[in-house]
Amino acid sequence: MSRSLIPGLRSLRSLAFGADPAGARLARIRRSPNFSVAEGSFQNPVGARTRPSGSTLEFAKIYFRKEERARRGPAGTVPVHSTTLADLAEPPADGLRITWMGHSSVLAEIDGRRVLFDPVWGERCSPFSFAGPKRLHPVPVPLEALGPVDAVVISHDHYDHLDLPTIKALVGTGAVFAVPLGVGAHLERWGVPADRLRELDWHESAEVAGLTLTATPARHFCGRGLRNQQHTLWASWVVEGPDHRVFHSGDTGYFAGFRDIGAEHGPFDVTMIQIGAYSEFWPDIHMTPEEGLRAHLDLQGGRPHGVLLPIHWATFNLAPHPWAEPGEGTLAAARRAGAAIALPCPGQPFEPGSRAMPDAPWWRGVAAVPPGGWPEAPAAAVRPRPTAADSGDTEAAPVG
Repeated sequence: MSRSLIPGLRSLRSLAFGADPAGARLARIRRSPNFSVAEGSFQNPVGARTRPSGSTLEFAKIYFRKEERARRGPAGTVPVHSTTLADLAEPPADGLRITWMGHSSVLAEIDGRRVLFDPVWGERCSPFSFAGPKRLHPVPVPLEALGPVDAVVISHDHYDHLDLPTIKALVGTGAVFAVPLGVGAHLERWGVPADRLRELDWHESAEVAGLTLTATPARHFCGRGLRNQQHTLWASWVVEGPDHRVFHSGDTGYFAGFRDIGAEHGPFDVTMIQIGAYSEFWPDIHMTPEEGLRAHLDLQGGRPHGVLLPIHWATFNLAPHPWAEPGEGTLAAARRAGAAIALPCPGQPFEPGSRAMPDAPWWRGVAAVPPGGWPEAPAAAVRPRPTAADSGDTEAAPVG
């Protein structure tokens, strides 16, 4: 390597790259049953290929094909509900209200507390302001107008889930930050006080403002800097209040462990499930819409309990599939299974206990029409929606 390039490469290790775990934090990581000292990295619950399969040339041919590129973004302006404090001022009637802010960012108002999952308010999910995937719609509400936040929950340290400017802005809220093992090193470097960090391994819990936050397994990987040491864990999350339970998948490939999570912590009033940015080039680390629906049912004990909220789509272009495909696929899969699904546009609050659920395919008005036109989605099932408060004796028919 040319010596003239070395200073430039070193300068790329900006604040956005975070920090590597060290000292007591690294020692704790090395003691984790989910960390392989021999391999020097965290391990998935089942085997997963974390690097793209197939050839780079084959991927590039698909990714940069002109007609495909046009379909990977919206053809019109994405509708955004400009959430205001007035929208959120009235407490939810049933004690639970969910606001999808786009991608995997979700505000959950649960039993009088407010939890913010994977908040990304930046214009790009990248360490640089001039490069990387750019936001496809504006944020529905400025952070300073969001109101108080009790807990910020981070699933892993990839840029589309952990955003430096967003975290720095949230430091002033007084919120507690719940993160997987190792991720706390990034946050401490960015100014989050150590006493406001709850850094958890899988199956560990923390009590925050009357809520129980539990890190649960996921099938993914980590990495943020040029020297990716694989020393930060990835996780899905369960948040349980006195009356409600919700699940956030983070990023994950499908695996049978969803059934175990559901058996231990479910059923859930809402599951927030990753259903976008999938590809045949990385099938083990991101779920397809059909796999996302299957995960939802696994988490609910095989029955159509609760409400499925699709996340990790519509906001950033991160995969070769058409922009609208995740929404279309998840809607069709949920309707076939008789599962309740919420399809709000970014920023649109909804209450899972309400009979009026946003479930219209709003994206069709702004997406490129696929060849052959839009399919006709099966009609929504008309039935009561069991919630986490229901017993296991609910008479809803099992869904396979």
